[in-house]
Amino acid sequence: MLVSGKVVVITGASRGIGRACAQEFAKYGVTGLVLHYYGDSETEAEVQTLKKELETEGRKVVVVPGDISEAATSQKIVASAVETFGRIDVLVSNAGICPFAEFLTMPLETYQRTRAVNLDGSFYITQAVANQMKNQTPQGGSIIGIASISALVGGEFQTHYTPTKAGILSLMQSCAVALGKYNIRANAILPGTIATDINKEDLADQTKRDAMISRTVLGRLGAPDDIAGPVVFLASDLAKYVTGSSLLVDGGLFVNLQ
Repeated sequence: MLVSGKVVVITGASRGIGRACAQEFAKYGVTGLVLHYYGDSETEAEVQTLKKELETEGRKVVVVPGDISEAATSQKIVASAVETFGRIDVLVSNAGICPFAEFLTMPLETYQRTRAVNLDGSFYITQAVANQMKNQTPQGGSIIGIASISALVGGEFQTHYTPTKAGILSLMQSCAVALGKYNIRANAILPGTIATDINKEDLADQTKRDAMISRTVLGRLGAPDDIAGPVVFLASDLAKYVTGSSLLVDGGLFVNLQ
């Protein structure tokens, strides 16, 4: 039971990587889960089925809707966690979007919305949770930012997205320095190509899908639970001396670029 007794906050938890992380934490004995989701009818239905699935064996699950690009949402998430559980031990800052767009004709609104959700949202929730971790007893916790292999490489239709993921990587590195004195660890996970809603249109094209698979050394695309395991590791005491690190989880994509 790697995370027994821990209270975990996950943003963007209704689907994809966030949902898989919630399920993986439950598998390893988490005590409490605070699941953030956007709050439209689709994500509402998704998070309610997840809540029902996870509320077993005495485990408590709290769901909190809201637009993560608004600072007030992060304050609401923390308040809900503290009201229910009294503390927060782990944050998985996962909420993100990637509306693929051509650089020269990209509407300004597309850039601004992507930055606001991915980078501003990650900053807001990290700051809010870190303040709680600093002030609680015992002090400390683990913060995990879901960045991307796109923090390290470029993408023709991701000129608005890749800077946000590089920003999350940098945010976790700086937070590790800023928060270590409070026993708060901060690390980044960098997924490769993971089959989620973000890229389902691209992956529906079999030629593109086959090309993406061929670039990995493991010969397959990633699944959300491929990310969830490393997240649980970084949240657990097995990683108690790991902070400021970045873990690339890409099936060998990056090392195969030659």
